[in-house]
Amino acid sequence: MPSHSISRRFGWTLVGFSLLLHVFTVYCFARQPDRFAAFTVMPIWLWGGCGLLLSCGAFYFLRAPLSLVMTAVWAVTLLVGADEARVLANLGKSPPLPGHAELYEGKPVIRVITMNCALFKYDNPAVDIAAWQPDVVLLQDAFPDQVRQISDVLYGGLGDYRAHQTNGVITRWKIQREVRNPDPAQRDEQVSILLPGGGEIEVVNVHLRTAATDLRLWQKLAWVTHRNNRLLRIKELSLTQQILEQTTKFPNTPTILGGDFNAPASDIVHRQLARDFVDAFAAAGTGWGDTFQRRFPILRIDHIYATRHFTPVRCRAETTRHSDHRMVIADFILVSP
Repeated sequence: MPSHSISRRFGWTLVGFSLLLHVFTVYCFARQPDRFAAFTVMPIWLWGGCGLLLSCGAFYFLRAPLSLVMTAVWAVTLLVGADEARVLANLGKSPPLPGHAELYEGKPVIRVITMNCALFKYDNPAVDIAAWQPDVVLLQDAFPDQVRQISDVLYGGLGDYRAHQTNGVITRWKIQREVRNPDPAQRDEQVSILLPGGGEIEVVNVHLRTAATDLRLWQKLAWVTHRNNRLLRIKELSLTQQILEQTTKFPNTPTILGGDFNAPASDIVHRQLARDFVDAFAAAGTGWGDTFQRRFPILRIDHIYATRHFTPVRCRAETTRHSDHRMVIADFILVSP
């Protein structure tokens, strides 16, 4: 068989594989079926990179327009589907800056930070957090005495805090009450914070089940493990939402909900919040928003959400040497108390 014929067939084969991968990828990320959770735990641009490699290889061997069409299809898919591309809609927005949160269009701002402290494995992150002068801080993987240490650094002993298992909420204001999750396996906590001008906001700090990390996708067990792991996180967040609804006048209560979801932004667990909450980074984020792993962040698993009572005006993820996560800083305007 002539060499050009072999090259042509090989090129068509690569186009075919790229097309099949594209159809499968779009289906998995759009529908998020639990049985394919092992596939969607990785960012869509990783699979898109594989598809582009196949289509570009097809162009090299085939030199046919179809391979270029497939390349363009992948490019559009990644532009629309990749969470990292969302910041393109926020071009022109200003990021939060260290120090006291500046007014936004003359209105006062509430600054919220969420951070996984890794149980101080990388030392105390209090100084890094204090540089941003937050009003509310959500901590995960921090023991109660570590939560107190951070609170003392931030507010000189004048702040208020609550700690539950390895979660903690710190604020410069007064905590009116605390609601703890009755499930001993869950670390989530909920507090009511009294604002200085009167009125209250509800703050929910979540740390969902640790993500499955088995990427041996050629083994059935990996797929089963990821599916079961996702179902546990969905159940945990559902219980957290139920407690919020039972203990407040939600959704008519101004609420901030954030923490370590151990699930990328595209995961279906976040769709549970879509009706009542806005993702601060999607709405106002700038820069590279992925938070894990801090040395090479490829997944946005740390999030801050807020109800319609708040408008996110600034948001960014910031690297710290004192955690394996990046912390998320978000500035909000309280529109309606």
